[in-house]
Amino acid sequence: MITKVGQIMVYVNNQDEAVKFWTEKVGFSVISEEDNGQGLRWIEIAPSKDAATSIVLHNKELIAKMQPELNLGTPSLLFFADNLDQLYKDFADKQITVGEMVSMPSGRVFNFADEEQNYFAIMEKK
Repeated sequence: MITKVGQIMVYVNNQDEAVKFWTEKVGFSVISEEDNGQGLRWIEIAPSKDAATSIVLHNKELIAKMQPELNLGTPSLLFFADNLDQLYKDFADKQITVGEMVSMPSGRVFNFADEEQNYFAIMEKK
């Protein structure tokens, strides 16, 4: 039986820029970083060290060569936040591309994009 979502794989063109975006702009932490010495490198990031789910940043080009059958598209991720107005302002101040704040039946939400124009969403969770 599956008990939780452990890691989400995100395939990026530039791992260093992706780490910089997620840590310096979004506020995530690097949980671990592995390099097999032969070009395979992955970086695990999360909103906190004790987060139940983390994101693993993989080199898209290398993974495509190793496993061409994989879908390397960006997953549609929805994050939860407590103070959406402040987070929206913080993201805009850090020059993160943010979408319009939208009210949904389940709460307010906005989209944001990383440096590679992959879009993610954040919803206010009270």
